[in-house]
Amino acid sequence: MVGFLTENAPERGVALPVASGIRRIVAPNAGPMTCHGTNTWLVDEPDGVVVIDPGPDDASHVAAILAATGGQVARILLTHTHPDHLGATAALQTATGAPVSAWAKPWFRGFAPTHGIADGERIGSLTALHTPGHASDHLCFACDDGVVFTGDHVMSWSTSIVSPPDGDMAAYMASLRSLLARDDRLYLPGHGPPLPEPAALVRGMLSHRIAREAAVLRALEAGPRTEADLVEALYTGLAAHLVPAARRSVLAHLLKLEADGKVEREGEAWRLTLGFER
Repeated sequence: MVGFLTENAPERGVALPVASGIRRIVAPNAGPMTCHGTNTWLVDEPDGVVVIDPGPDDASHVAAILAATGGQVARILLTHTHPDHLGATAALQTATGAPVSAWAKPWFRGFAPTHGIADGERIGSLTALHTPGHASDHLCFACDDGVVFTGDHVMSWSTSIVSPPDGDMAAYMASLRSLLARDDRLYLPGHGPPLPEPAALVRGMLSHRIAREAAVLRALEAGPRTEADLVEALYTGLAAHLVPAARRSVLAHLLKLEADGKVEREGEAWRLTLGFER
C-alpha cells in the first residue's frame, strides 16, 4: 500500500490558499473518520465564489465561509450528501441565496438540490465526474488544469469507507479505474491535505482492494466464516473503534464476490461457491 500523507492541524476559521484561485477552510469536526475535519473548498470564478462541500452543520464554520467569500457565493456544489459534507448547506444557501448542485439522485432522501448534476456535465469551469462507491451519489469535480476535487472517493490521509447498501465495492473499484484513466496532477480531497501526483496512491488503493478481495477468498478456503470472523483474520491489531468500519468493508467485498459468483451465504456465514476454484 502506498503511504498516506500527514499534516499538522491546519488553522481553523480561515481560508487557506492552496492553488491559484482555490482556498481551503477546514471545519471543526476532527475525528477518526474525518481527519482534521471536512475540507470546504472555495473556487474563484468570474461570477463569484463556488463553494464545494459546505461541511457539517456548524455555525462557526458557516460564518467562516461567509467571511472568506464576502457572501458572494455564485453556487454551492456537493461531492455527496453525507452529513459532514451536506450539513451546512441549508444555512449557507439561506445566507447567500446561492443555488445548490448535486447528483440528481441524492443519497440523503431529505435533500433536493436546486440542480441535479449529470455525469460529465460542465458547471462553470468544472466538469462533474460521477464516482460512486463510497456513496452512490458521489461526484468529483475536475478543473481543466488537472486539479480535481475528489471528496471522499480518494483522500490523501486514509482509504475511503465503503459501507453497503449505499456503498458499493464494485462501483468503488470501477471509479478508481476511471480516475486512473485520466492524467491529473493534484487532488483536493474532502478530508486531509492536498495530494500531488495522485496516480501512484490511486494505483495503491486499487491494488489494496484487489489484495483484500484475494485475502477474503483465501480465508474462506478453510470453510464458512462470518463477517466478524473475517475481520479478526484479516485485520490484525486493529483498534477497537475501527472494527465496525472494517466489518462494513468486509461485507462490501463479500457482496461484490457474491455478485461475481465466487461466494455465497450460508446462514450467518459466507462460503466459497460450490465449484468455484481460485
